Amino acid sequence: MTAQSLYDIEVRDINGNSHSMAEFRGKVLLIVNTASKCGFTPQFEGLQELYGDLKGRGLEVLGFPCNQFMNQDPADNDAISQFCSLNYGVDFPMFAKIEVNGPGTHPLYQFLKSQAKGLLGSEKIKWNFTKFLLNRDGQVVKRYPPTAKPDAIRNDIEKLL
Repeated sequence: MTAQSLYDIEVRDINGNSHSMAEFRGKVLLIVNTASKCGFTPQFEGLQELYGDLKGRGLEVLGFPCNQFMNQDPADNDAISQFCSLNYGVDFPMFAKIEVNGPGTHPLYQFLKSQAKGLLGSEKIKWNFTKFLLNRDGQVVKRYPPTAKPDAIRNDIEKLL
């Protein structure tokens, strides 16, 4: 069953600690399914830049590693955390590895996909680095394909801040 509100959903951070999405109430959110061994992995740099530039105005970038696309994030959470920090200086919140498609889809992604359909009305996440932009009320404003570079969505983010 899909959650009625973003703020009803529980997530685990990359260190295994449980959090409520309600902790992000009042923030503009950019939620991304990430992978460490993908052609789009360099987008971590742009995501970190957005976060660094705009977190003071209320932006949170939330990264959710996923290994469902050609085994491109096979490492454990500790290794993923180290990779993101060492290679891209990531200090935005990273969460435990999840599934974004299929019977094991995390409730967060059930919610996001129900709120913003992809190409041709499909809910399925097609690849790593699909991005969801949410307003301060926890509503999905837009879904971006993996090819959308973080800097290309800066204006949309700034309108919500």
